[in-house]
Amino acid sequence: MPNEDPYAHLATYIEICNTVKIAGVPEDVVRLSLFSFSLAREAKRWMHSFKGNNLKTWEEVVEKFLKKYFPESKTVEGKATISSFHQFLDESMSEALERFHSLLRKTPTHGFSEPIQLNIFIDGLRPQSMQL
Repeated sequence: MPNEDPYAHLATYIEICNTVKIAGVPEDVVRLSLFSFSLAREAKRWMHSFKGNNLKTWEEVVEKFLKKYFPESKTVEGKATISSFHQFLDESMSEALERFHSLLRKTPTHGFSEPIQLNIFIDGLRPQSMQL
């Protein structure tokens, strides 16, 4: 669904797959074999469009899945939102920090180093908060 996070989906899926161990079967084979069962509706149809073993490795699946469901345009949009961060008038510094972290989590491919993230956050604070 448009409101779902593909990175969170993959993390949850991998967490579940890590509970399954089959002697002599590599974990990537388990992930690759079961991935379509973690999908629904359009995403399942998308995955089934690769019938015929077009996707041979787990890395290929992840790459294509993220390209489809977290395209570059989402990264650009997320980076712009992060870059323009400003503390709301009625927002405490801790609430602003939590909201800022939430923006970073929504765009895991933002590419901002920790010092840059800190600068963006500080620059977005209200003057009263900066004095703290």
